[in-house]
Amino acid sequence: MAKHDQFDDFFGDDEAAPVADTRADGRLLRVPLKRLVPNRVNPRIDFGTKDELIDLGKSLRRRQIQACPAVSRGAYLKLWPDHAKSIGDVDYVLVSGERRYRGATATGNPSLNCVVDDGLAKDRKTFMDAVVSENVDRQNFNPIEEAYAVQALVAEFGSNRAVAQHFERVDGWVTQRVLLTHLARDAQELVRKKAMPLDAARSLGKLARDNGWDSQQQLVWWQDEQKQRAAASAERSAAKKASKASALPRPLVGVNAGAEAVTDEFYGRKTLPADDAPYARQVAAPSAPASQEGEEVQRPASDELVPEAPVPVPRPAVRETETVQAAPTGPWHSGAALMDEAISTLSPSERSNFILRYFHVSSGVEAVIEDMRGTLAGEDRQSLAVILQQVTNGLLR
Repeated sequence: MAKHDQFDDFFGDDEAAPVADTRADGRLLRVPLKRLVPNRVNPRIDFGTKDELIDLGKSLRRRQIQACPAVSRGAYLKLWPDHAKSIGDVDYVLVSGERRYRGATATGNPSLNCVVDDGLAKDRKTFMDAVVSENVDRQNFNPIEEAYAVQALVAEFGSNRAVAQHFERVDGWVTQRVLLTHLARDAQELVRKKAMPLDAARSLGKLARDNGWDSQQQLVWWQDEQKQRAAASAERSAAKKASKASALPRPLVGVNAGAEAVTDEFYGRKTLPADDAPYARQVAAPSAPASQEGEEVQRPASDELVPEAPVPVPRPAVRETETVQAAPTGPWHSGAALMDEAISTLSPSERSNFILRYFHVSSGVEAVIEDMRGTLAGEDRQSLAVILQQVTNGLLR
């Protein structure tokens, strides 16, 4: 055998090229591509376009920041002995990093840095967890790939609940993803292209699973669903316009009729200046009692308003009624209705601003906790805390 030096793995890639040990413990290896192969159980199928892979390969040629986890051929075949022919005569099998492998292949790179750890091939469950976790945790999968990845985990872990507990998610997180595997290829393609929203895709997946729908039946359902969604959207838009129209304040009558209104920065409501506050209250003119002879005393028109005196004078049988303006309608006096309105009409960026504004105007962490606690029972508060922790984990990824 010809003698190899430290540059052979970069400038040559023959079958006899040695694996260069770059660390004292021998786990970080520079492996020639011909002695390395991706695993055959990776649920990911979208690795980017040819140009994107070439760009990645060029980047890897300059510097590979992240090494690819791999296991030895023997350790892999203990788990999947029927893959012996498909992986060929290689030394190592990638656990993850197939996109880097394809990028390096596209640009003719001679090798990849790999961290070889046969502990990842302890059993199928451990191996599949390593294959899927990196992509699920970083949300690198498209929804369909993620669905098949989670389905593969369920097969190894034994149940939806076991997978959910492993990833510290609620059971529904697993169920919602597996439903997408029941979609026909054409419907899945719509999800990949974001032409079908996920909530509709999951509903369709459940219907397809329960009713055994084929591709044509699924597409017919989606056409009908689009029509219903368009009609519902138009109805919400009309209701929103009607709500805004009915909520318009009546013109002020009386001492404040000429006062200039100011706009509240957050709510957009028109209010009177603070200096006019003592005179802002208006009362309806009282109904005049009948005279002793039964004749009614002259009174103003029923819709005339008069300002309240600064020092009230007691008047028998007179009831003061505060009528600043008509009571507002719409969702503003219902938290649930207001949130429904926001979710259905705001864009994603506007929804983010809506949520962030709550924290900006709150009076501190304790106030937020009190709002979140509300009237929830202890068990519901615990569930909410788990959800908020998952949201935190997602924001910090």
